[in-house]
Parts: sequence; C-alpha cells; structure tokens
Amino acid sequence: MRPVMDSYDAAKFPPAAQRCARCGANYEARFAGPCAACLGDLRATIRGEAHTVDAEYVPKTNVTANAVATKDD
Repeated sequence: MRPVMDSYDAAKFPPAAQRCARCGANYEARFAGPCAACLGDLRATIRGEAHTVDAEYVPKTNVTANAVATKDD
C-alpha cells in the first residue's frame, strides 16, 4: 500500500518542460497536466456546483439476495 502524500517538498519536484495535451503549447510545470490557459478554460466551461440529492435508494424488485448471504449454517 502506498503512503498518502499530504504535502511535498517542492525542491524535489523542480519545474520541467511540458507539452499541453489539449492545445500543444509548451510550458513549465512541476506536474503534467493542462497549461494555465487550458486549465482556466476548463474550469470556466466544465466545472459544476455540488448539490444534495434527496432521493433514497430503493432496489429493484427483481433483485434477489446472494445465495451465500442467505445460506443457513
């Protein structure tokens, strides 16, 4: 199991030359991903607001219990 990385030492990850997979522009960044222009565009067009769903899960009537789960010992 890999340890969870809560923080990182920026000195271990110097910015490197990257190529944006979306627009093809060259830029420097610590990690791979879209360039700053594409990132701003994606956030403006795709980002949604979180909302609560007030529906309760009701299983379908044709769903039966697992045979192992209902087995008597």
